[in-house]
Amino acid sequence: MIDALKNIELVRKMGGRFKLTALIQKRLLELMQGGRPLIEDTEGKTQLEIVIEEIRRDKITIDYEHSDIVKPGKEKD
Repeated sequence: MIDALKNIELVRKMGGRFKLTALIQKRLLELMQGGRPLIEDTEGKTQLEIVIEEIRRDKITIDYEHSDIVKPGKEKD
């Protein structure tokens, strides 16, 4: 297992395991369909490791403004 996935801070950053998992799944699909990595140092990394690193470096995140997902720390109107 990737150590970053064990880090509770990554889960909190996304607002929960479900949201983190959904973001990982969506980004993995993009990469499998030919999307380009948003980080430079991808040599020897799996696609999953690339996605986790993109999240850790704030290269990708959930677009809360254009979805019905409530941003962590905010109440739904």
